[in-house]
Amino acid sequence: MSELRPADNGFLRQLRALLPEAAFQADPAAFLTEPRGRWQGRGHVVSPATTQEVSVLLRACFDAQVPVVPYGGGTGLVGGQIAEDITPVILSLHRMAQVRAVFAEENVIEVDAGIILADVQAVAEAADRLFPLSLASEGSARIGGLLATNAGGLNVIRYGNARAQCLGLEVVLADGTIWNGMSRLRKDNTGYDLRDLMIGSEGTLGVITGASLRLMPRPGDEATALFVVTDPAAAVRLLARAGEQIGEAVTAFELIHRQGLAFLAEAGIAHHAPFARPPEWMVLIKVGLSAGQSAQAALEQLFEGALDLVSDGVIAQSQQQAQDLWAIRELIPEANRKIGSISSHDISLPISAIPDFIAKAPCEIGKIGPFRINCFGHLGDGNLHYNVFPPQGSSRDTYLAEREAVKTTVHDLVHSFGGSVSAEHGIGRLKVADLECYGDPAKLTMMRAIKTALDPRGILNPGAVLRHHGDHG
Repeated sequence: MSELRPADNGFLRQLRALLPEAAFQADPAAFLTEPRGRWQGRGHVVSPATTQEVSVLLRACFDAQVPVVPYGGGTGLVGGQIAEDITPVILSLHRMAQVRAVFAEENVIEVDAGIILADVQAVAEAADRLFPLSLASEGSARIGGLLATNAGGLNVIRYGNARAQCLGLEVVLADGTIWNGMSRLRKDNTGYDLRDLMIGSEGTLGVITGASLRLMPRPGDEATALFVVTDPAAAVRLLARAGEQIGEAVTAFELIHRQGLAFLAEAGIAHHAPFARPPEWMVLIKVGLSAGQSAQAALEQLFEGALDLVSDGVIAQSQQQAQDLWAIRELIPEANRKIGSISSHDISLPISAIPDFIAKAPCEIGKIGPFRINCFGHLGDGNLHYNVFPPQGSSRDTYLAEREAVKTTVHDLVHSFGGSVSAEHGIGRLKVADLECYGDPAKLTMMRAIKTALDPRGILNPGAVLRHHGDHG
């Protein structure tokens, strides 16, 4: 790979001769920060309106060896959308936000990559279908970025990650070549699976410009419950029992710790407290069944048959009660932000190993300092958000010197349990060193070979996922 050239004024004049003026109207300030405020980027925003315009832009950047950072909704939490040490073209897809076609009888929708997730959900609902990908940022996250990071969310236990929702892609490669892989096929064994290669590549192998997505039938009846469990081991056993009794109709299975409720109170966030005294461990369960079946009855039967695991519970009797229960889970990240974590971790573990990890981790972290831990997340697919906070009354700034030690301790323990240090947020720039530390050497060799083959000049999101050849340390 050759040295990259900054996107300077001379290069921008070149781009303006190739693309319509409307592609240069975005306010750069909106693209230079990220949700956690840990990076401050730089660069010049260009917003193509068509796949052909993306192709023209990338061809020019490829020829001039100018870096490109693809930008979706900017909701990523690992710095994949921010470049600090180079001046790139920031390729925003916000002007490519159209629904291309809906094939309701096939359960397929074709969209531009810049469309917002909530808009896809709304179009699916209008067609009496469900697009099941659901996460906190769905009002601003865009489909291209969600696929590029293989986003997860609340419904993975039933419907899978973003990868599982995608049938085909349209991608522009580093040199401007357009790959039309917008297939609606469920079966296609004609060679390497390039779709899955691009999904999760975080804009380092190509720029996703369109997607063919799977839709699902809408559940005929849904119900939500919050059950009190004795400990995480009981939660894992309850998950298995729910699978045995209810099967694939279990849509979500979330683990919540008392600390999350305490943070809601400490941060002054209004919510409906379901229990007079917050229990230590809870699971939030959502079930969706076909028409004619009772999801509420299924949860009642689960509760009655699990009294050895469950000591109390609330089964929502109305849509409003269900929303109130889900609001608790959805507001916890907001409370976390207000409290201010020292180090946050998006981890996954073999489900049966989760109780042992939860028991051991505080002991290891306690050797570093007197921290509070908020452990919650998607128990149904083994994904925990394991966040470490300062003692009550202290500021996280007091403990920032310990951030690296806390992160290393958590990640080392995750690795020892056969887990992953990046469950659903990707590698970005935050976890490049972690991937090098914990990644299988053969995997890293293959990844670097693929990167070199598809992006020989290293212009696509340099520094994300894999260390850029010019980086040191």
